[in-house]
Amino acid sequence: MTEQQGPLKGLKVIELAHIMAGPVCGLMLADMGADVIKVEKIPGGDDTRRSVPPDIDGESAAYMMMNRNKRGVAVNLKDEKGREVLRRLLKDADVVIENYRRGTMEKLGFGYDALKKMNPGLIYAEISGFGRTGPYADRGGFDLIAQGMSGLMSITGEGPGRPPVKVGAPVSDITAGILGALGVVSAHVHKMQTGEGQRVDTSLFEAAITHTYWQSAITFATGNSPGPMGSAHPLNAPYQALRTSDGWVNIGAANQANWLRLLEVLEAPELGEDERFRENSGRMAHLAELSGALEEHMVTRTTDEWLAKFEAAGLPAGPVLDIAQMHRDPQAIAREMVVEAEHARLGPVKTIGLPIKFSGTPGGVQHGAPVYGQHTREVLSEYGYNADEIEALAECGAVVAGD
Repeated sequence: MTEQQGPLKGLKVIELAHIMAGPVCGLMLADMGADVIKVEKIPGGDDTRRSVPPDIDGESAAYMMMNRNKRGVAVNLKDEKGREVLRRLLKDADVVIENYRRGTMEKLGFGYDALKKMNPGLIYAEISGFGRTGPYADRGGFDLIAQGMSGLMSITGEGPGRPPVKVGAPVSDITAGILGALGVVSAHVHKMQTGEGQRVDTSLFEAAITHTYWQSAITFATGNSPGPMGSAHPLNAPYQALRTSDGWVNIGAANQANWLRLLEVLEAPELGEDERFRENSGRMAHLAELSGALEEHMVTRTTDEWLAKFEAAGLPAGPVLDIAQMHRDPQAIAREMVVEAEHARLGPVKTIGLPIKFSGTPGGVQHGAPVYGQHTREVLSEYGYNADEIEALAECGAVVAGD
């Protein structure tokens, strides 16, 4: 297997996580060089293995996206021999990631207090629906629920009076995973200074709340909760998608200098002289009229024509791309955000790259997601099991050892 590279090279991580939030945390750490061993349940493994369609020749596309760069072992934690395997993995681990309901790890004998006695320097990252404290700590959590309870769905959509809309991407899951990885790295810095491990606790609910910074600021200041505004901005205008003759363009003319620059490109000085639109406060107060007036000009040209003019004028703007168009975008390719990972069974498989670049210790995608139990023999041999012992564990169902 290709050796991991990146600033976290040498960090040993055991991932006891499934579906998305916990695996995103492991994914970030693995992409930055950590040796992430994903421990999957028996039978079946991570539930995203069954999130099909779509699949590529029988392999779940969702699973492969979330679990590249990790090594995979399959262990039966309901079996004492399987639990002993996990204890051995955790004895010298730097990090464990888990996203089970509260109390599950304790019932299995792997709660933080128990593991701290065995491994005092362990960083124990917990990613849950609502966090490990508070009145909702025992509840399970899903992205949709977190988006609704955080206020995100009240500010997403075309306008007031319309049905609630969730953000298209599972932002609370993804953000919780990224916050978990940030917490792990921060705790690792503390451990390097003191030798002490600690718990890192974040949740989908808190992750979704962080996306309400602007709207929370408005509510704190006014006492009123803002509603959905489509693509518009709650504080500045124009900052939104506008229709062209053949599509849409996002325009970032939020400050006064860019507003005046936009008027020059549109050849619409009369809008700058209109009392309603002269200052940002007026533009926000008359946003619907502003949008209509701007689109009268925008629909006279194509998206590409306007983008060329805006770029020449130095005005921030961009097209509204679909996902396939984004994958083909030259900037996405240049920034290595669309890359290939070598899968053990499928060969090269496209995936999304590491969004953080390091000048001295570059990370990145080294290999694809594991097939079920792919690295069980390899990992167990590294932890002192001989071939006969591994075969015995496989025969009794304590582990699944892939070829």
